[in-house]
Amino acid sequence: MTQLLNPQLVAHRAQLEEITKDLHELTIHIGHEEMSQTISELRNRLHEPFMFVIVGEVKAGKSSFVNALLATGEEITKVAPQPMTDTIQQILYGEERSELMVNDYLKKIILPVDILRDIAIVDTPGTNTIVDHHQEITERFVPASDLIVFVFEAKNPYRQSAWEFFDFIQSDWRKKVIFVLQQKDLMSAEDLAVNIQGVKDYALKKGMTEPNVFAVSAKQEQEGDHGESGFLPLREYIQTNITGGQAPALKLANGIATAGNINERITEGLSLRQQQFEADERFREDIQETLKDQEQKSYNQVDLLLDALLGAYDRIATQKSRELEGGLSFTGLLRRSISSIFTKTPSAQEWLTKLAASLEEELNEALQQRLNSGMVDLAGSIQQMAKMIDLKIRSSETILKNDHEIFSDIAERRENVLRDLQDQFATFINKTENFTDETLFPDKSNLSPNLAAGSGIAAIGVILMTVSQLGMLDITGGILTAVGLLFAGFSTRSKRRKIVEGFEQEIRKGRERLSAEVDETLKTYIQKLKQRIDDNFLRFDEHLEREGKQLGNLTDRHQSIIGRLEALANSLPQ
Repeated sequence: MTQLLNPQLVAHRAQLEEITKDLHELTIHIGHEEMSQTISELRNRLHEPFMFVIVGEVKAGKSSFVNALLATGEEITKVAPQPMTDTIQQILYGEERSELMVNDYLKKIILPVDILRDIAIVDTPGTNTIVDHHQEITERFVPASDLIVFVFEAKNPYRQSAWEFFDFIQSDWRKKVIFVLQQKDLMSAEDLAVNIQGVKDYALKKGMTEPNVFAVSAKQEQEGDHGESGFLPLREYIQTNITGGQAPALKLANGIATAGNINERITEGLSLRQQQFEADERFREDIQETLKDQEQKSYNQVDLLLDALLGAYDRIATQKSRELEGGLSFTGLLRRSISSIFTKTPSAQEWLTKLAASLEEELNEALQQRLNSGMVDLAGSIQQMAKMIDLKIRSSETILKNDHEIFSDIAERRENVLRDLQDQFATFINKTENFTDETLFPDKSNLSPNLAAGSGIAAIGVILMTVSQLGMLDITGGILTAVGLLFAGFSTRSKRRKIVEGFEQEIRKGRERLSAEVDETLKTYIQKLKQRIDDNFLRFDEHLEREGKQLGNLTDRHQSIIGRLEALANSLPQ
């Protein structure tokens, strides 16, 4: 115990205690109760002696081994034909003997035994015990242990449950382990040698280097046959490697290693969580880029539609303008005046009225045809946008699984947010009203009942075509009104030029209005629809914002602990 007073060791232990305190707070912040309890156990035991944890199957002779090792001549841990160790028994040094039941599963035994000045012994229930909670509690002691003493029954050291528990110790915690084959007095020397080698081979196969295997007989040791009991080599190993003044430094190194092990798990978990966050950010950026690209494609469809409309408009207007100019010429008017005397040829005024009517009819027919055709193309672009977004949502990458050791709750929360997004968007694209707009479609009566009840995606094309029934083409009425007024004032030849010029001026105005209204109306609709689609991601965006802040906070705290642990480990004597 005097080694614990070494100022350097005391300072190092104080640093480790501060680091484990911060690590404990980090695990609490993460919300991982089991890991938090593990680091709390480690922190609480920093001031305890070097801890041996005795593990093995029921009836492997663990209790007899502990009694023989302590060499008090008493039965410290009870031995009986049936499994007796129904609690974990932590055996510590004290000037006076006492026992304390900490809880239903943990008993502290205080003994004035010299070996306990340097080590503490934890005797655990069997790894194959059927009593509830024993395995769980045993596993809680393992992370805080300094040496695992694996006790096998010498006759059969190959039982599956024992080696499965060894895998847990080796893979999860990488603890220092020694193997003890108990009850060697029940075997021949030849068979015992075979099993000793078998345990070594098993351990080597599972990744250990130079496994230490001791064959002992607690019965022979307690009967005083120290030469044959096998405890002498074991005690020499303990003296050389642990109790000979090295225990405090070894315990400190073990504490650093265990804290580092927990930190590595957090590092791996945070790395996956960061990868998931970055993947989700890329997914969200991809959605926004897709919306932007599809918006532009829809704009291009509107531009093509507008070109087609204006082309038809210009062709018909030019034709009617020439017809008007030719009909108002001196020759044309003279011919029409003479013909009207002898035949049923309409008068100039009647002819102008029919010209206006044919202009209206031809414009409406041509524009309606091109509008319907163009709107189908636009609908296809919008359909593609909705379908692409839906596919991207369903195929978003999952990196952090909901069975993750540390961050399963975070992964599950993300999964729930994503599932809700999928359901919400599926509902969104199947509601017709999400693809209509009162400013674009003020007269809902134009939609048939069957259409309004149909799939939103399937109905878009027909819904959009209803725009041709609305006020957008009222510009023809504006043209005809202006032209009609001009025609009504026709009386003398001197007004012929004014009529043609007025007609062409109104045609230009109508063209500008057609272009502006189609462009503004449809592109505004596309912008609003894009925003409606993007609004489905509000909860996902909230998740990303919250996750980004939490990750930043956790990473900063974690990096601080990593740096301090590395500095402390490097400061220890090599």
